[in-house]
Amino acid sequence: MATPAIDGAAVTALWSVMFRNSQAAERAGTQPEMVRVVAVSKTKLVSLIRQVYDAGHQDIDWHFIGHLQSNKVKTLLVPNLAMVEGVDNEKVANVLDRVVSSLGRNPLKVFVQVNTSEEASKSGIDPSGCAAFAEHIKLRCPNLVFSGLMTIGMPDYTSTPENFGTLLNCRLEVCKALGVAEDQCDLSMGMSGDFEQAIEMGSTNVRVGSTIFGPTIMQRSNLTSDFKVLVLVNCIFML
Repeated sequence: MATPAIDGAAVTALWSVMFRNSQAAERAGTQPEMVRVVAVSKTKLVSLIRQVYDAGHQDIDWHFIGHLQSNKVKTLLVPNLAMVEGVDNEKVANVLDRVVSSLGRNPLKVFVQVNTSEEASKSGIDPSGCAAFAEHIKLRCPNLVFSGLMTIGMPDYTSTPENFGTLLNCRLEVCKALGVAEDQCDLSMGMSGDFEQAIEMGSTNVRVGSTIFGPTIMQRSNLTSDFKVLVLVNCIFML
């Protein structure tokens, strides 16, 4: 079990992330509350998450982050799931749409995952196809809410500026295709090693895990599910 000292460190680290988030937003000329901080809790002990919750950070939504297979959709769609980050092909989008409809729940928010680093081993739609795919979701998936774009850069962060620039360009194309303003299309980019730079380049949704909760402490074989189900702690509440 995690010790109280480790738990206390997670709370302190979260406050530090929120402060850094605020500073980065100010440098970008935007309001801190316009940037959502997703506290990624995959593989973390419940006691760590509980300490953050008990510290007052109780405005919580559940996000799924990463590649989703169509045959896992029914298992994933628990009643309180707020968003899927991200959907990267029409088959998964269509299955999500049908399952959401069959459950009679509110429409599900989704981000389109874009493979901005063009790595063959990485999930995500090619940047050239993101506008057409966003149109498919909006026009043919009435039980899904297209909410924005997301990307996962290279593990060593070397491709960070190029990844973020590519996603910004994708948003321009998507908003033009859908006829919507840019502020209606969120950008989910930036993780523990580069979330400040992401905010400065326009991110509205950053995913921070190890900086808050520490490194992975459990193997996947010890988890109760294969899913990367994550806690989202809304920065509007925390600030």
